Amino acid sequence: MCEKCSENLHQTVAPSRRSMVLFAASALGMAAFGGTAVAKEAKAPPKPQNVLSPDAALKRLMDGNARYVSGVSRRHDFTHEREALVGGQNPYAAVLSCADSRIAPEYAFDSGRGDLFVCRVAGNFAGNETVASMEYAVAVLGTPLILVLGHDSCGAVEATIKSLKDDKPLPGHIPSLVSAIAPAVKAVAQQSGNALDNAIRQNVIDNVAKLKSAAPILNAAVEQGKLKVVGGIYRLNTGTVELIAQG
Repeated sequence: MCEKCSENLHQTVAPSRRSMVLFAASALGMAAFGGTAVAKEAKAPPKPQNVLSPDAALKRLMDGNARYVSGVSRRHDFTHEREALVGGQNPYAAVLSCADSRIAPEYAFDSGRGDLFVCRVAGNFAGNETVASMEYAVAVLGTPLILVLGHDSCGAVEATIKSLKDDKPLPGHIPSLVSAIAPAVKAVAQQSGNALDNAIRQNVIDNVAKLKSAAPILNAAVEQGKLKVVGGIYRLNTGTVELIAQG
């Protein structure tokens, strides 16, 4: 329910005892969000093969990319997977990817339905909503791996470089992208080599660091060895994902 709708509801209907009890129960469930999620209690995971350690999850992700690059992707039984996932999900990896139409994480890692928890935004940066989504994936769904995935020729990063160079704001809401990516562009401004490639790489590194240190959920999971956060660059000409910012 949106904030405005909620306000209107409270103006016309006094909360019943039952609604207050339900609210309290919901609050207790959310309190468990940072630790052991209530939703995961006794249910068997819909995809047992997705229950992996962080290192095993990374290996599976990269093995899938190798198949994709080689043109030997598996045939996935989407009908069976659809039925199995009606009651829940337990993805083995979460991916923060650029919204670029040439990038499709589910294809790039030869994954089936329910395998990847994917957030996409132009410039693959971790805003508040994305951090919250990753917290949900880790704390509630038990996802052991997060990959921040940049790519060659990123238009959002290129637009940021141009906007800063020309000192000219872009139209609409695009300046919000520029603001998020600008720190990476500025950090590598004095580096030798290709400015766009340098900024794309730095943007991935910065967002890996941001997710690893996001308190109180993600940083705790990293410290406890339950979560690994890594970065990668997708190469458009080959489909290969090159890992960076590991550890």
